[in-house]
Amino acid sequence: MLAIFNLGGGEIILILAIVLILFGAKKLPELAKGLGQGIKEFKKATDNASAGMREAVETTLPMASRHLPPTTSDTGLIQHRTVKPLLTED
Repeated sequence: MLAIFNLGGGEIILILAIVLILFGAKKLPELAKGLGQGIKEFKKATDNASAGMREAVETTLPMASRHLPPTTSDTGLIQHRTVKPLLTED
């Protein structure tokens, strides 16, 4: 069966019948149009917010990495060796 939001087919038909009784057949196209426009605006707003967040992350990460000192794994200069003293007493 059709399961949207964990609802069965009979429950969906019952909900649609109640909506039809409450609003009437003439109002349903207007309600559907308004719902579609609302979903379209919501999607547009979330896309704009996502693009803004992506842009903010891309612009701040390169600047932040320039100010940080290099790590030991980045430089490769520090190696694990034992240090021999320069002056030895024989």
